[in-house]
Amino acid sequence: MSLLPEQIARINIDEQLALCGWKVQPYSAIDFSAGRGIAITEVPLKSGSCDYLLMVDRKAVGIIEAKREGITLSTVAGQSAFYARNIPDLLSTGVKGKLPFLYESTGVETFFRDERDPNPRPRQIYTFHRPETLAEWAAEPDTLRYRLAQMPTEHPLNTSNMRECQVEAITGLENSFAEDQPRALIHMATGAGKTYTACAFTYRLIKYAGAKRILFLVDRSNLGIQTKDEFSNYRTPDTGRLFTELYNIQRATSSTFDPVCKVTICTIQRLYSILRGEELEESADDISGSELLQALGNRTKDVEYNPSLPIEYFDFIVTDECHRSIYNTWRQVLEYFDAYLIGLTATPAPQTIAYFHQNRVAEYNHERAVVDGVNVGYDVYRIKTLVSEKGGKVEKGFLIDHRSKATRAVRQAVLEDDLDYTPKDLDRSLCPSKFGRCCEPTRTRSLPNSSRDERLYRRL
Repeated sequence: MSLLPEQIARINIDEQLALCGWKVQPYSAIDFSAGRGIAITEVPLKSGSCDYLLMVDRKAVGIIEAKREGITLSTVAGQSAFYARNIPDLLSTGVKGKLPFLYESTGVETFFRDERDPNPRPRQIYTFHRPETLAEWAAEPDTLRYRLAQMPTEHPLNTSNMRECQVEAITGLENSFAEDQPRALIHMATGAGKTYTACAFTYRLIKYAGAKRILFLVDRSNLGIQTKDEFSNYRTPDTGRLFTELYNIQRATSSTFDPVCKVTICTIQRLYSILRGEELEESADDISGSELLQALGNRTKDVEYNPSLPIEYFDFIVTDECHRSIYNTWRQVLEYFDAYLIGLTATPAPQTIAYFHQNRVAEYNHERAVVDGVNVGYDVYRIKTLVSEKGGKVEKGFLIDHRSKATRAVRQAVLEDDLDYTPKDLDRSLCPSKFGRCCEPTRTRSLPNSSRDERLYRRL
């Protein structure tokens, strides 16, 4: 007998909850001694019943509304909110008022929101948060998003010893956080001080927003060394003390992170291997992520949930040279975490800007840097290439994304046949700058026409 879609969704949700440290139990057989976090199914409420009631330390903290695959979860957010307001009096809650932590899930897609945020709205997450995380959040007097909303006015930026472009970048970034924009792109010309800017806003996020951990992603080890040196030499503008005198920093060279470190510097390929539960030689950090992916022959797999590195481990992810690190396999690493994404780049491609939701919070290009005396000018020579004149071919073997129209499930597939294209296809059905090179067809991602039940898309 085949299972109904609703039953399949419940099975997938149960499995994910178990991986995240929850004990799933029916309402008729609750055993609070089974663990700190209990997900109780089919709980009768004052009005109706909820699919899952999340309890931590015997106190209710959240709701999960389960739906079959294919349902647009944004349309059912009101149901979880309704259930959260109708908890029976006999079930004590771990927070004042209605339950704050609301989830909607199909077992394939999951959305989450904290009702205590200034403007609570669902955001897509990889899987569920752990019980200890919800307990920690419930005990806090306010939320991260509340603190971010207050930071620009309550803690004005100290602009001493900062360039105008750096002030512009940090101000734009913090205003973006105050509006709860999940992704932000900082465009600063080479030599303008991107890493110094990152040190400055990282310090403010830790001190004033209460950020627990911040990840700084690079795509090769020498950039990681330079970044750590910059943090080690950064003096806080309010106290004059070195950053490292106040907060711990680590540059990851193994498969484990030190949880006491406020800032972790890591190559994107190492983080991918950690999420996959695989070992990575330290020498692999010396080549770029794109080169490593090429060396592996694009034989990659999806990231997997790692209990020692849950989705809430980092509050913010800063990705350096993000025009190289947001595509293909490495994109999975960024989207695994329930964190704000901050991109740093001197050369944003249109696809880079689109990935960050068109939210370019600072634009300090080369021309402005030349006017300011930060950089020197150059001469431009326009050349023709074989690809731009005659087109080319995308060779089979590249990963492309498919999304099912019926279930909204996303999978990656390898292009099975070569795909010829003309010059007119460039930047239309083809994105030659996806891999940072616009003249090499073998590095181009293709977006051919969709089939009846699936379509190729760019997840931007």
